Amino acid sequence: MDFTVILQPLLEHLWFLIPLLLLVAVLKSARFKGWVGEVIVNLSAHFLLDRKTYHLIRNVTLPTEDGTTQIDHLIVSPYGVFVVETKNMKGWIFGGERQRYWTQKIYRYTQKFQNPLHQNYKHVKTVQDLLGLDNQQVYSLVVFVGDSTFKMQMPPNVTEGGGYLRFIKSYREEVLTPVQVEEVIERVASGRLDASLRTSREHVRHVQDILEDKTNAVVCPNSGGEVVRQISKRGDDVGEEFLGRLRG
Repeated sequence: MDFTVILQPLLEHLWFLIPLLLLVAVLKSARFKGWVGEVIVNLSAHFLLDRKTYHLIRNVTLPTEDGTTQIDHLIVSPYGVFVVETKNMKGWIFGGERQRYWTQKIYRYTQKFQNPLHQNYKHVKTVQDLLGLDNQQVYSLVVFVGDSTFKMQMPPNVTEGGGYLRFIKSYREEVLTPVQVEEVIERVASGRLDASLRTSREHVRHVQDILEDKTNAVVCPNSGGEVVRQISKRGDDVGEEFLGRLRG
C-alpha cells in the first residue's frame, strides 16, 4: 500500500500542528522556564528599585579555576552586592538551609534538585575573589518565581516572587562608597566573559561534565564525603586509576 496517498492529504490539512508542537516543546523546556524567571526578576528590579542606587547586571559568566560559573543577576548598591539565583518552579518546595538536595512535589510527581543556596555559594565566592570583597559586602539571594509554595521554613535570603525586593531593601547600612560601587561595576564588566552563544555553550558543557563526575562519584569509607575515580597524571603512577576528592 502506498502510504503517501494517505499521509499527503493529512499533512496538507494538519501542517499547522508541526510548528504548534514545536512551540509547546519550547514552552515546556527548562531553558525557556529559566529564561522567563530571569526576565521577571530583571523587569521587577528595573522598575521597582531605584536605578540611581541599585545597578542591575544580568547574565554574568565569570572564569573560575576549573571552568566557568554563570550568575543570573548581580545587583550592585552602596548596601552591598547581591548575587541573585532565580528558580522558575511550581508545586510544593521542601528543603532546608543545610540540606544538599531539595524536593519539588506536584501532586504525585516528585523530583530532587540541588540546594540553590549551595549552588549560589560558588557564585558568591567567585564574585568576592574578583572584587576583593568580604561576607559583609556580598550577599547570596535565591528567588523562586512561578506557582510554587514553600512547605518548610526558609532562611530570609530564599524568597518567593517580589519578596527578594524586600530582602534587598532591608539592608540600609552602607558598606560600599560611591567610588567602590563604580569600581565594582567596572571590574565585573572587564572580568566577565563575552555574552555570546559560544560562552553559553562552553558553560553548559562545563556543567554537564560536573554532573557526569557526580554521577560517577562514590562515598569515601573514611570521611563519608564524595570521591570520584580519577586518572593519575604525574609521579610513578601515571595512568593509574585512583579515588580522589570530588570538586563541585
